[in-house]
Amino acid sequence: MAGVVSGRGRGPLYRLYGSHLRRNLTPEVVPHHVAMMIDGNRRWARQAGYATAAHGHRAGAAKMHEFLRWCDDLGIGVVSLYLLSTDNLRKRDSKELADLIEIIAELADELSREPGWRVQHVGRADLLPRALAGVLATAEERTRENTGLHVNLAVGYGGRGEIVDAVRSIIAQHQDNGGSLEELAASLTPEQIGEHLYTGGQADPDLVIRTSGEQRLSDFLLWQSAHSEFYFVEALGPDLREVDFLRAIRDFARRDRRYGG
Repeated sequence: MAGVVSGRGRGPLYRLYGSHLRRNLTPEVVPHHVAMMIDGNRRWARQAGYATAAHGHRAGAAKMHEFLRWCDDLGIGVVSLYLLSTDNLRKRDSKELADLIEIIAELADELSREPGWRVQHVGRADLLPRALAGVLATAEERTRENTGLHVNLAVGYGGRGEIVDAVRSIIAQHQDNGGSLEELAASLTPEQIGEHLYTGGQADPDLVIRTSGEQRLSDFLLWQSAHSEFYFVEALGPDLREVDFLRAIRDFARRDRRYGG
């Protein structure tokens, strides 16, 4: 069952509450992999009176950088951020999309300069503008040997497309090895598909968080989240507070994970 909380409330009592929550989150109950769907940036900009959505996207990107530091401080090993979907590439207004691409490029570069963090692009680089694809590739290469927080940036990403790409990769590899399609059909396993996903080799997310009160996956990590826990926060993306994040982790720690049971 998913949790839903409000993003309202500020002040010293919340800081005290945050410290209390943090003290009670021991390493053994903290998830290894957290996936974050930041949502509500455009609504935030509109409610704040800004003329364009770019102000919201920029505030959301700054919040994601802050969110990653919260995760790192808590000992979470992997974080996946949903930044730009394949649907966004097709449907967003061209000016808003251009602003968003620039903001994502800046964020990727910033994250790749955080000491110890490793940045990985998950998505279709061939669907992205060359400049953004280049920034993401550079961020990956710059951080390839780092062993700290592993940050997946889902850019030009679609979950259904990822599964199709994985199956295509499996078929191509099998044919290169001289196997027949009949042999492949008889031997194909979920583990094989998992190995050929963009996140191949990584543990699946334990917890998926989405801001703005929306309760849907929006084509994010469809395969990987089959057994994930979900937590929905009412706060719009830029308004997310550390106490909201800590509540999500506390809620996760209290759940009895039955993996489909």
